[in-house]
Amino acid sequence: MISIDAITVAFGGYNLLDSVSFHISERDRIGLVGRNGAGKSTLMKIICGQQKPTSGHIDKPARHTIGYLPQIMEHGKGRSVIEETMTAFEDTAALEREAEALGRELSLREDYESEEYMSLISRLNEVNDRLAIEGSEPPRVRAEKTLRGLGFKDGEFDRAMETFSQGWNMRVELAKILLKTPDLLLLDEPTNHLDIESIEWLEGYLKTYPGAIMLVSHDRRFLDNVTNRTVEILLGHVHDYKVSYTSYVTLRQERMATQIAAYENQRKMIEKTEDFIARFRFKPTKSNQVQSRIKALEKLDRIEIDETDNARLTVKFPPSPRSGDVAFKASGLSAGYPGKVVFKNADIEIKRGEKVALIGRNGEGKTTLMRVIMGELQPLGGEVRLGHNVSTGYFAQNQEDVLDKSLTVFSTLDNIAVGDIRTRLRDILAQFLFKGEDIDKKVSVLSGGERARLGMAKLMLQPHNLLALDEPTNHMDIKSKDILKQALSAYDGTLVVVSHDRDFLSGLVDKLYEFRDGRVMEHLGGVDDFLDKRRLETLQELERHEAVKKQETKAGKPAPVRSAISKEKKKALSRIAFLEKEISEREKKMKKIEQQLESPHEGADIMELTRDYLNLRRDIDSLTGEWESLMENVDNM
Repeated sequence: MISIDAITVAFGGYNLLDSVSFHISERDRIGLVGRNGAGKSTLMKIICGQQKPTSGHIDKPARHTIGYLPQIMEHGKGRSVIEETMTAFEDTAALEREAEALGRELSLREDYESEEYMSLISRLNEVNDRLAIEGSEPPRVRAEKTLRGLGFKDGEFDRAMETFSQGWNMRVELAKILLKTPDLLLLDEPTNHLDIESIEWLEGYLKTYPGAIMLVSHDRRFLDNVTNRTVEILLGHVHDYKVSYTSYVTLRQERMATQIAAYENQRKMIEKTEDFIARFRFKPTKSNQVQSRIKALEKLDRIEIDETDNARLTVKFPPSPRSGDVAFKASGLSAGYPGKVVFKNADIEIKRGEKVALIGRNGEGKTTLMRVIMGELQPLGGEVRLGHNVSTGYFAQNQEDVLDKSLTVFSTLDNIAVGDIRTRLRDILAQFLFKGEDIDKKVSVLSGGERARLGMAKLMLQPHNLLALDEPTNHMDIKSKDILKQALSAYDGTLVVVSHDRDFLSGLVDKLYEFRDGRVMEHLGGVDDFLDKRRLETLQELERHEAVKKQETKAGKPAPVRSAISKEKKKALSRIAFLEKEISEREKKMKKIEQQLESPHEGADIMELTRDYLNLRRDIDSLTGEWESLMENVDNM
């Protein structure tokens, strides 16, 4: 469908992309991966025509449509949410006019065997296929469904675009792109501004999307659930794996291990051959053998080891001083801003050593609570108190507003460090990948990811016993997130974290507070337990809603809400919950094996670990197949 042919992007004497080539087929689900700055966004811009390469070209069929969601974009103004979303259907009228014109022309022609006639037939089929997809439901219904899936409430459809944050405006842009159903979707960090439930909705949508998809994401679970092919950009070159992200990590390790072993074996053989030549070069009786081996070396195809980028975080939080048994407590808490109550009557208790996640829609109060905990925002009602001897360290969601842009990386830490730690500032910055000339960069020129790392480095300057982290992984790659997660798991203080990354939260937190419709609800257990419960509740809500609609239609008036779940459906839902738990358990085991493979201890049996990992992968594939089948059946019950 689309061929990327020898694409090179050069800056001075440096090649960001170096003769990159690969192919995108009609139903591909591609995860584009690589470190921040590797060239992922640049490649997407080249594919969609927004940027020209230094050399090389992109081949794509005529009339082929591409939808591109960049990380940073212009947002619509002067319209309501639904009006802006409905602009996605502006091309539908043009397609209908084209179909009518093609039909008229075909009716007038009699050259049924000609190439021109067959070309017209082919184009008419393409247009009708697209109209069939777009005409499956009225445009307004499709638009509203998509907006709901991305987290909008019905009462927000008529609100002006300007009254929403950048993150919510991004959701409208994403909705428009999805509704246009282009042949290829290019999505650059589509989950960055989505909450957990919206991410799960988007996953389900993309699984059944009729076209091809290429996406950049630092959300491991999202990549695993949506993609089946991984294209890695590493030091300007591309490596193509026909598997999803987690399997790619394993295959990449196996490929590197095999490559290194083959390189070492060849190196030893070459050394022995060269030693033989040196010893017997001038011995007449060995001249034929020497010449034979010289020629063999000249013809030898030398094995090279792929370059790797081994730069990685090395985070370890300092031991925390002991606090009281209760780190933070709120009773009847109402919080918000002048003229706006965000949530009210919340009872929250966070004990020493607990690791707690705050989850819910953007704008429901997660950051508001963080600011209350930090003392930056006074409650509108109720009581709050920090526990005895609690020292808080805060990572704000937007480091751009927190860091002083006029300072350098080094002076950002130097200005606030006291005592002996001042002698270790360079070491701390090196842990967060600021080395050499990097420490003299001004904060104003740092990327979003670099600012996030610098903000995290500031937390290392004091031994805090309560860390309040608001979206700490937004600009981190998957490796960096894994390292931060390991560091937080080992952290002996109290953790309060806002995150929409399920893989990051899974196994890290043991309690959640959900922010929904102005209330705060406590959920004991991990994020996977919460999501299992939420899926069942959503299905039950859907059933009740459908039952009410049917009764209203029959009676012509509102009917009382009753549960309409059959025994078969209850049994299916129970099995679905069991399968999800089994899949989750196996994923946890796979994660442990991944950690062992990344840092194997002495004597570790790599082959045995790899076999166990692949067996778990096969189990998950089988369980997932049954789960998908049951989900389809449930929808039809």
